[in-house]
Amino acid sequence: MQSDEFERALLSVKELYEDYTAYVGTRVLGCPRLLERLFIAFLAGGNVLLEGAPGLGKTTLAKTWAAFFGLGFSRVQFTPDLMPLDIIGSNLLEDGPSGRSFRFYKGPIFSNVVLGDEINRATPKTQSAFLEAMEEKRITFLGEVHPLPDPFFVIATQNPIELEGTYPLPEAQIDRFFMKLLFAMPDFHALMGIMDLEATTKAGQPAGAGRSTAAIAAWRGLSPHIAAPDGTRSYIARIVQHSHPDRSPVDLVRKYVLYGASPRSAIALYSAAKVKAAMDGRPGISFDDVDDLLFDVAAHRIILNFEAEADGVGVGDVLDAVRAEAAREFSLDRAVGRKAARESDRADEAGQKRAKVRP
Repeated sequence: MQSDEFERALLSVKELYEDYTAYVGTRVLGCPRLLERLFIAFLAGGNVLLEGAPGLGKTTLAKTWAAFFGLGFSRVQFTPDLMPLDIIGSNLLEDGPSGRSFRFYKGPIFSNVVLGDEINRATPKTQSAFLEAMEEKRITFLGEVHPLPDPFFVIATQNPIELEGTYPLPEAQIDRFFMKLLFAMPDFHALMGIMDLEATTKAGQPAGAGRSTAAIAAWRGLSPHIAAPDGTRSYIARIVQHSHPDRSPVDLVRKYVLYGASPRSAIALYSAAKVKAAMDGRPGISFDDVDDLLFDVAAHRIILNFEAEADGVGVGDVLDAVRAEAAREFSLDRAVGRKAARESDRADEAGQKRAKVRP
């Protein structure tokens, strides 16, 4: 990618994010961090799991989000009696010029933006059908493959497990989500703004499908060229490796972690850091990008044991300890590298001096 082409692609991502914030941020109040994370996950090609109590505005958020990008939107309300065919579609017998025949009618999963509302209220069989579509980006029905639209983005919501009538998502299925985000109750000032929202003048204009598609294409060309300087990739790898109790030097991990973060989390963290850098107009990622995104990308992929719950240790505590150890090791490696470089320079200088005094 040429330098001027790189700059134009970087600018298009930055401008799209600014317009997105102006539009969605004036219609969904009190969650700027959540809106930022949704944009990062969408551009990186991941899917998001939102956890929050009913009535906080998750559906409104998804609809407003899809309206800005001008993309197709569908909603699936998960209930205990929902069946897989209600999501993916099915064959229907219809009359035609040549007689009766079966025709595949696409279900609500065939949309650019799909809101899976209260996914943990459905049975595991239905959950699996939905999550398989997310992973494969296609549907196979009676041996025939039906690709899903591009772009394809899922915002799945789940109720807290304490609520009645929920079926917890298995850990292997939660791992398929790029991020897990918490939709919290708005604060006092946000609530005041929400009550006046209908009478408030809203800023921004929708980007539209054409501009959104162009920005996604620009990002796909730009992404491989976002730099990862100063060992940020090794920093990510250290964090993921140190989250596993059989490979970690961190006491907190060895004592309280049952399963560490998967390789998917390293891929997701690297991709998310690239998007965050582009949103800020920077050509390369930084350690701060990785640290800022770590909890949202990796926390739902780490499984703690019962001892952690008994001792009041959370995933955040474990990730803080892992991050501190990775940073310490990286600093140590850099110090060793600088020392080796100085010794090599001194050896070269000594060799040059000896060469000069030779007859």
